[in-house]
Amino acid sequence: MKKADPTTAVWRKSSYSGDDGGECVEVALASPSPGVVPVRDSKDPSGPVLLFPSAAWQSFVSSLRDGSLPFG
Repeated sequence: MKKADPTTAVWRKSSYSGDDGGECVEVALASPSPGVVPVRDSKDPSGPVLLFPSAAWQSFVSSLRDGSLPFG
């Protein structure tokens, strides 16, 4: 299996991220590895990247959208 290289990814900042320097999350638009979703802190683009299985990320996003998480 090819190892994910998030440095080659194109990133999109979350629409929930503000411009006030607070909670800023970016998600890679096209993952460098199939089945993986890279996520990082936009305030630290050279910092750590979390790699989530695609199904887990989709479940998380769906839970945010439908309000089933307490902070969505």
